[in-house]
Amino acid sequence: MRAPLATAVAIAIGLVVLVGYFVPGLAMIRSAILGVGVILVGVATLVGVLNLIAVHWRKVRSTTNRDFYSPFLILAFIITLVAGFVMGGPSNPGFQRVITAIQVPVETSLMAILSFSLAYASLRLLQRRKGFMSITFVISAVVFLIIGSGFLPDSQSIPLIGSVVSFLNQLPMAGSRGILFGVALGGLTTGLRILIGADRPYSG
Repeated sequence: MRAPLATAVAIAIGLVVLVGYFVPGLAMIRSAILGVGVILVGVATLVGVLNLIAVHWRKVRSTTNRDFYSPFLILAFIITLVAGFVMGGPSNPGFQRVITAIQVPVETSLMAILSFSLAYASLRLLQRRKGFMSITFVISAVVFLIIGSGFLPDSQSIPLIGSVVSFLNQLPMAGSRGILFGVALGGLTTGLRILIGADRPYSG
């Protein structure tokens, strides 16, 4: 077995944390382990941010592999960091408004690009594979684009159409819950595989 000590430590800590949810006597140990884990995650995030800044700084100073967007990333990081310290951190309402005013337009633009990409992908899929699922995907994409675009503002007042639109509006929520359920099952499966030693991502 590769890295047997790391495997034994990971399995033991995972079992202690798991059993600690059911055995009251291990609650303090579980809380202490989770606290150390949160600290390690914070340190790893800090190291990742510093590595990101270092990589882009090397691109700025490079004469052959210079990136035009790297100075803007470093400048935005410095401005955000200084504003966070000056304004009192992320809990400050003014700092939250500034971040929201920047983040919301960026997310809206990304969603617009994603919608266009999905529409184009659906047309390409219909050209390459003409089947029942392809036609269903294209029809559903067109229907939800029309509903979400606001072209039917008074559809709720029409009895039959309003009921159909209300039913269709509930389908994305059901799909998102299905995705979350799949993510939960995937996380559970990954955790179990680590506990039994089948997966050892910590061994390099």
